Amino acid sequence: MSGTPGRPLSAELSEQLVAVAVDILAEEGWGRLNSDRVAARARAGKAGIYRRWPSMAALARSAVSRFTLVHAPEDEGSVRADLVALVGSWRRPLSREERAVASLVGAARHDEDLRAGLDAALVHPLTESVEELGRRWADRGDDVPAERLALLRSVLEAFWWQRLTAAGDGGMVAEHVEQVVDDVLLPLVAPAAEPARR
Repeated sequence: MSGTPGRPLSAELSEQLVAVAVDILAEEGWGRLNSDRVAARARAGKAGIYRRWPSMAALARSAVSRFTLVHAPEDEGSVRADLVALVGSWRRPLSREERAVASLVGAARHDEDLRAGLDAALVHPLTESVEELGRRWADRGDDVPAERLALLRSVLEAFWWQRLTAAGDGGMVAEHVEQVVDDVLLPLVAPAAEPARR
């Protein structure tokens, strides 16, 4: 059987197109992602792009949805240590994946595909990580009410967006990261989790 409509899509080419899209987003930004540039860098035809994704926003969503920018840390033994480990990436410059995600933040306000990509890369993993920490803390006897966990998640998300959109490479010095934990994050959960810590 012949003809483009029935021909199976090459998984290898799909991966190559996604990798090229991530490179363009990370290096040049959302405004430079277009089918001509993707096709040229991937040495592929534009038709092959649009057979897979109806728009550049759909391609960008597919690309960044593969990322998980937040991971629940290993059990560090205390609420404070867990929080320090959770935000440990803040001490490093933005990774390629983070730069790609960061390039979409402004445009995502007006595009459902881009918002969905950001949700998959950052918002959902952050929510799951905070929920995992909440369960861990409860198991250790540091039970944190759901409303405080929700507030913690919201504040963490705000800091993460700030990291992604601030000028510079996104890295913070270690002392500043720990100061954010001690002065901002820990007080959100300390009344329940560590009442003796002052």
